Amino acid sequence: MRTIYLDYNATTTLDPAVREAMLPYLGEVFGNPSSVHHVGRRARALLDDARDRVAQVWKSKPSEVVFTSGGTESNNLAIFGAARLRREQGRHIITTSIEHHAVLHPCEYLRKKEGFEVTYLPVDAEGRVSIEAVRAALRPDTVLVSVMAANNEIGTIQPVAAIGRLCRERGVLFHTDAVQWFGKEPFASIDQFNADLVSICAHKFHGPKGAGALYIRSPLQPDPILFGGGHENERRAGTENVASIIGFAEALEKFVPQPVFAAPSVGPLAERLRQFIGSLGPARARLHGPTAASERLANTVAFTVPGADSIMLLAALDMEGICASSGSACSAGSLEPSHVILALGVEKNAANSLVRFSLGRETTAEDIAAVEHALPTILARV
Repeated sequence: MRTIYLDYNATTTLDPAVREAMLPYLGEVFGNPSSVHHVGRRARALLDDARDRVAQVWKSKPSEVVFTSGGTESNNLAIFGAARLRREQGRHIITTSIEHHAVLHPCEYLRKKEGFEVTYLPVDAEGRVSIEAVRAALRPDTVLVSVMAANNEIGTIQPVAAIGRLCRERGVLFHTDAVQWFGKEPFASIDQFNADLVSICAHKFHGPKGAGALYIRSPLQPDPILFGGGHENERRAGTENVASIIGFAEALEKFVPQPVFAAPSVGPLAERLRQFIGSLGPARARLHGPTAASERLANTVAFTVPGADSIMLLAALDMEGICASSGSACSAGSLEPSHVILALGVEKNAANSLVRFSLGRETTAEDIAAVEHALPTILARV
C-alpha cells in the first residue's frame, strides 16, 4: 500500500541537507556551550553563529532570538512571561477562540490561578477575527494580546500586522503564534508582524523536532518560565541543544525566505482537492475556512462530514494509505470536537467530524487523484 502523506501541518520530513548540517553536532562537536574550556568554547561559537544566522533571516538583533524546544514552549514563554512581567500594570489578556491549545491553556491557567481576566474574541464563519473586535476589547488594564498568524486547522490567515500596529499605539504587548505561518507565506522580516513576541517551530518547515525560537523585541525581558542557569541571556534556562539549533537555522535559511509550501506549487493541488470535496455536496462534506485563496494557507483543506466522526474517518483514510488529521496533532486522541470548528458556529456533532488535509512539497497530482478515488467510498461507508 502506497503512503499518501497529507498531514504537513502536523509535521514535515527532516530535509536531507538539514540532517547533514546537524550530524557534526551529534558527534565530534559535543561540548556544553556554557563550559569555559576550548571544547565548550567551540560549541559556544557555533551556537552564536546559529543565532546570527537566524537574526539575519529575521532582520533582527541576535539578542532578540531565544532558542526553545519548539512552538509550545515559545507560546508558553510568551504568554506567561509577558503577562507576569506586566501584571502590576494590569491583569487583562485578549486572545481568540481558535488559538492553539499552547496559547489557550496558559491563558486559562493565568485566569484560574493568578487572577487574570481573559477575553476570547469570536471569529466569523471563515475563522477571521476583526480588528474592530480587538479595538473594542482593549482596556486600560490590558497587558497582552495574542492572535495567531495562521490557523493550524482551517488555514485562516489573520490580520496580525494591523492588530500589532493597534496594540503598539495603545502600549499593549502583542504576541503572535506564527508556527503554521513560517515556510508557507511570503516573509520579508520579523517586523512585518508588528509584534513584540513571535513563536516559531522548526519541524513545520523540514527542520528537526524539539527545536524552535521566540522572537522577543528588544528591550523586552519577559519573566522566565524555566529556572536554572543563565542560558539564553537569562530568558530560558537549560543547556542548549546545539545540533537541533543548527538544524533550525539551516531549515530557516532554506525554507522561509522562499517558502517551501509556496502557493504556486501546492496551491493548485489543494484547490483541486477543495473543488472535488465541494462537488460532493454539503450533505456529504462541508468545506471550512476562507473562500478566498489569499486569506488562507495555500496547502490546507479542512472539511466536516455530517453523520460521521473524525476517528472513524481518519481510520478509514489510513486503511487506504492516506495520512490526514482532525486538526491539531497535539490533540490527537481527544474525544472533544474541534474548538476551532465550534468557534465557526458549527454544531457540536458536525464539529466532531473534522478532517484536515495539509499538502507539502512531496505531494503529487497522483496523490490527489488517489484521494479523489477513495474518498467517496470512504464517506459512504463511514
